Amino acid sequence: MNTSPAAALDTLSPTIPVFPLSGALLLPRGELPLHIFERRYRDMVRDSAARHGLIGMVQPTQPESAADHPDLYATGCVGRMSALRQTDDGRYYLTLIGLCRYDIVEELPMTHAYREVVADYRLYLADIDPAEPAATDRGKLLSALQGYLDAQDLETDWGQIDQVDEETLINALAMACPFDPREKQALLEARNIRERSEILTSLFTMSGHAARGATPSSMQ
Repeated sequence: MNTSPAAALDTLSPTIPVFPLSGALLLPRGELPLHIFERRYRDMVRDSAARHGLIGMVQPTQPESAADHPDLYATGCVGRMSALRQTDDGRYYLTLIGLCRYDIVEELPMTHAYREVVADYRLYLADIDPAEPAATDRGKLLSALQGYLDAQDLETDWGQIDQVDEETLINALAMACPFDPREKQALLEARNIRERSEILTSLFTMSGHAARGATPSSMQ
């Protein structure tokens, strides 16, 4: 029997540590490899592993900020730690498995070197549902991807791409491609997989034109 989204929500802690990292995108069911070397975030991993195993990824609103306590976007994605490995000098390697997006309700007073927030998952219950076939324009997306790769002089394994489902493909491309932090945030906040696919298609198209030194209007 499948677990309902409301029941699955009970497994997510309302209070989570957050890892502010510009340009890093985690999406539900995505996998984000992390190398944790800063002392405060090593403490975060240790404490989370002893509790619920959850870490909330979120981006600072100012990508170039060097502040220790930068302002954060209101929406992030929580993940569960997997394949956790500690090195002899105390660093951690792990993979964060995306579970559900969240909105930050409030940031808690600092009781550790790392930051913690109260997270509200209610707007994103669909993230917990098993992935279903999405009504996306796969052909248009792949055409835009081809143009982007050609403009960047890159290659990909098209055979592997043909074998993956819509959600896996769209989320993997969104997480892996080097879009700027604001574009990554737009991909995170897309209402559904179809909207994310449309944003991704537009980003590939614009990036391809920019790499060729042209704009969409000048190509007409």
